[in-house]
Amino acid sequence: MNLILLGAPGAGKGTQGEFLSKRLSIPVISTGNIIREAVKNETEMGLAAKSYIDSGALVPDETIIGILAERLSQPDCAYGYILDGVPRTVVQADAIAEMGITIDRVISIEVPDEEILTRLGGRRVCPACGASYHLQHNPPKKEGRCDKCGAGLITRKDDSEQTIKERLRVFHQLTEPLKDYYKKLGKLRLVEGIGPVDDVSRLVLDALES
Repeated sequence: MNLILLGAPGAGKGTQGEFLSKRLSIPVISTGNIIREAVKNETEMGLAAKSYIDSGALVPDETIIGILAERLSQPDCAYGYILDGVPRTVVQADAIAEMGITIDRVISIEVPDEEILTRLGGRRVCPACGASYHLQHNPPKKEGRCDKCGAGLITRKDDSEQTIKERLRVFHQLTEPLKDYYKKLGKLRLVEGIGPVDDVSRLVLDALES
């Protein structure tokens, strides 16, 4: 099954992607991860991406799609995959279709902006080991300290209120139109993303079968 997860930053795509990956035994293909991997492995597309990243520019669509094509050609994608963070725009969706890739389902996790601000504003991360916490939903045992390694937790720049609002603006402008794009193709399924994680996971499974 070839799936796409859509949703605003903080909607829970990462969590549900991991759940589906284990449930369906297919990999999650995250844009950030595949770009980092391609740069690390110095693939042709990875080197192209590195030149943009080093100059502080956005990686263009054709490079992202090229890196995606490299990743999808690997053996673990033979029986399906979950795309998270790509496509980000209708242009990218068209490029994926032109590659001959068939998407079976597009799951959009629906969460209001107000809830996103609460979720992301409460996130804390460990700069030492990468562990993630939330002040409301998953607080550390000792305030301000990582449970795993004891390092002081930080708020990522991406999780400041101003940055979150800008990320939401970009999502609504560039990525949300994908919902109409895939709705016209009969692929889109909407899932309510508020509530216990297990409940959302059940709704995601139901959406795959509908």
